Amino acid sequence: MLNLPNTLTLLRIAAIPAVLIALDEGHFGLAFALFVAAGITDSVDGAIARLTNTRTDLGAYLDPLADKGLVLSLLLKLTWMGLVPQWALTIILTRDIVCLTGYVLLFFLTGERLEILPTLVGKLATFLQLCGLAVTLVVLAYPDLAGAVPADAIFAGAAVATAIAGIQYVGRGLRWYQTRPT
Repeated sequence: MLNLPNTLTLLRIAAIPAVLIALDEGHFGLAFALFVAAGITDSVDGAIARLTNTRTDLGAYLDPLADKGLVLSLLLKLTWMGLVPQWALTIILTRDIVCLTGYVLLFFLTGERLEILPTLVGKLATFLQLCGLAVTLVVLAYPDLAGAVPADAIFAGAAVATAIAGIQYVGRGLRWYQTRPT
C-alpha cells in the first residue's frame, strides 16, 4: 500500500500545512516553491503509478484528497488574506460541497460507488484555480509584478468553469441514479 506514488501523495498532503505556515510567516517565496513542488509530485505520482502498475485503492482516494486539500486550503487562506475574491471562493467551495454531498447521498441510497470522471470543463476549472493560486503566490513573493497578471480575472474564469462543471457533475449523478438497473 505504501509504494512510491502513495508516499509522494502523502508528502503532498504534508505540504499543505507547510505552505500555510510559510504564508503565515511571510515566507512567500517558500510558499510558492512548496506549491510548485506539490504540483510536480501530483504529476509524478500518477505517472509512476501508471508506468509501474502500482495503482492502489488508497492512492485513488488520497490523490484527489491531496489535490482538494491543497487548493481549498490555499483558497481559504488567500481569501482570508484579502487576495482572492470572496465570491470566487464561495462558488468553488459550494460546488465541492454539493458534489461531495451528492456523491455520499447516492452511495447511501444505492450502496454503489459512482465512478467520477472529470469533465473537460472540470479540468479547465482546476487548471484556472491552480493558475490563480500560482499567480497570487508569485505576486506575494514579487510585489513588483502586481497588476501584471490579473489574478481576479483568472479566479472569475475559474469560478465560472467551476459552476458549469458542478452543474455537469450533478446532472451526471442524477442521470446515473435514474438510469441504473434497480
